[in-house]
Amino acid sequence: MAHSSGSEPVVGVLGIQGDIEKHLIALERLGARGRRVLSARDLEGLVGLILPGGESTTMAKGIDRHDLAEPIQAFAEAGGALLGTCAGAILLAREARNHPVPTLGLIDIVAERNAYGTQLDSFVAPADADSDPDFSGMECVFIRAPRLSDPGRGVEILARVDGAPVLVRQARRLACTFHPELTGDLRVHRALLELA
Repeated sequence: MAHSSGSEPVVGVLGIQGDIEKHLIALERLGARGRRVLSARDLEGLVGLILPGGESTTMAKGIDRHDLAEPIQAFAEAGGALLGTCAGAILLAREARNHPVPTLGLIDIVAERNAYGTQLDSFVAPADADSDPDFSGMECVFIRAPRLSDPGRGVEILARVDGAPVLVRQARRLACTFHPELTGDLRVHRALLELA
């Protein structure tokens, strides 16, 4: 996999939908350069890729329309680091339930769409104290969030809220059911850069 020629790593943010700008700002605050990704060519030179939140049906259709499924899978297989947040976590899962959408199958977990209810049911909660010490107490913002279940043997649960997994890692791939870009806390984005 190619790396950026400059001193700072370059991380892509899938540009179909979601709060792309806030992810780009978080990356910049950590000394990385961000790039919107809307084509396979945009993946060249990246060390990591963020699949942001949004509406997973729209995002899945956008990935199909831009012919990005196979390039993203190839990027991951070549060692590129990935972070999926909310809808992005659904797209990384091996399977989506509750009005399923096509997924990329890059993390061995099941994502249940809108498991916490509608937009009106959005909430903020701290990560459980018994989460990985790097993420314990982290403020998590949930908006029409999925629930993760049935993790495979290679999946490590890094954070839970009320006992449910909300941040998981498999190899160089992270998925979280919340929106880390909506707080000032850079721990999730930093974890992506460390994997990259």
